[in-house]
Amino acid sequence: MSVESLKQQIAREFGTPAVVIDLDIVERNIARVQAACDEAGVANRPHIKTHKSPVLARMQRDAGARGVTCQKLGEAEVMAEAGLDDILISYNLYGSQKMGRLGALLRRANVTVSADNPVVIENLTEAAAVAERTLPVVVECDTGRKRAGVETPGEAVELAKLIAGLPGLEFAGFLFYPTEQSWPETQRFFDAARAGVADAGLEARIVSTGGTPNLINLGKLEGATEHRAGTYIFNDRMMMACGAATLDDCALSVYATVVSRAAPERGILDAGSKTLTADPGGGLDGFGLILEHPQARISAFAEEHGFLDLSACNERPNVGDVVRIIPNHVCVVVNMVDEMIAVRGGEVVDVIPVAARGKLT
Repeated sequence: MSVESLKQQIAREFGTPAVVIDLDIVERNIARVQAACDEAGVANRPHIKTHKSPVLARMQRDAGARGVTCQKLGEAEVMAEAGLDDILISYNLYGSQKMGRLGALLRRANVTVSADNPVVIENLTEAAAVAERTLPVVVECDTGRKRAGVETPGEAVELAKLIAGLPGLEFAGFLFYPTEQSWPETQRFFDAARAGVADAGLEARIVSTGGTPNLINLGKLEGATEHRAGTYIFNDRMMMACGAATLDDCALSVYATVVSRAAPERGILDAGSKTLTADPGGGLDGFGLILEHPQARISAFAEEHGFLDLSACNERPNVGDVVRIIPNHVCVVVNMVDEMIAVRGGEVVDVIPVAARGKLT
């Protein structure tokens, strides 16, 4: 089927805006990253925050991934319910409500959690008690991103000792999310932290690094055991801009219809901020790349309106035209929809639910 015929079929059968994934590209992306991890000698623990789909998580697992990474407890619950058994939650979890859920999850799946402060660590004992099972905990460490994580090896060692001394908890290792440039600092941090926990009689059996842009750094942290990348399964304009992907690696696009051309140099798409999101993608020009009209800019949004600036276009779309858009940040786009339309070889082959959509707690 031609691209134009496929666009018309999707618009006719599903309506627009529609989120469409090309399974041929998805499988190629999965295989490429799995091979890179294998070559670097680290386990691949993909982050499901990008696709939020047990169907795709199982594809990653079957290709060789070791378990999955989740950012939120709700995502982990969905993955466990679907049979994904080796789960790392790379986020501080706090509060009795979450501890009850975490304990119930730990009863039926192998779960490791991360933490970066004593308050969170001490509250994790409640989950272990609920599960009547030991809960492994990794210490999150910051080496330049300035998000979460302790900032010194000494703090990491103290938290490791705290974990090891609390009932129901096991110190499992360290979690890093370096910037693309901070791997030398990460090595120095890890070397000092590893020596400190060894002096305390502890061992870091998990040393986890992360990020699709950091795939270029696989193997550069001596002692790393696994890598958490998520966006690579689909890719987006951000990954293209940082050099982690090419246009041919972008597996997800948003199909949208031009619904207004009120003036020669402007138009309106039926995909607004509730579809493409208003994520600027780290300073990208506009809010998506229109494959049919790459000189067009999605310059602004209302909730259901995508504002087109067509001033740089020689060939301009007409009302009724269906276009394909590579979003700035694919992870947030997926979380806006209930399902993804899967195509292969230019044919619609499946509709994949976004089962972990909206699992923010």
